[in-house]
Amino acid sequence: PRWYGTFPRVLGHYVREKNTIPLPQAIYKMTYFPAMTMGLQDRGLIREQMKADIVIFDPETIADKATFEDPHQYPEGISWVIINGQLSVANGVFQALKAGRVLRK
Repeated sequence: PRWYGTFPRVLGHYVREKNTIPLPQAIYKMTYFPAMTMGLQDRGLIREQMKADIVIFDPETIADKATFEDPHQYPEGISWVIINGQLSVANGVFQALKAGRVLRK
């Protein structure tokens, strides 16, 4: 039921609360690993020549809020989201900016 909360659920529940996966490993599994698996050479790391897709979150407060009855709820603890170098979430507020693009292989 977590349209926007799948990764916040992992970070809040499994990393912070249950301590079943270390934070660096969780981030790797959400970023670099899937990018490399899909052959996306310009994503998954923060460095020059990479696409600027960045989520800035508070590891102490990040949490999903979705339920099966109400799946379209934004997560807590995410202050900033940068997509292709443009602010999509600024200070916790969704900017209704469509900076992303469909990736096809």
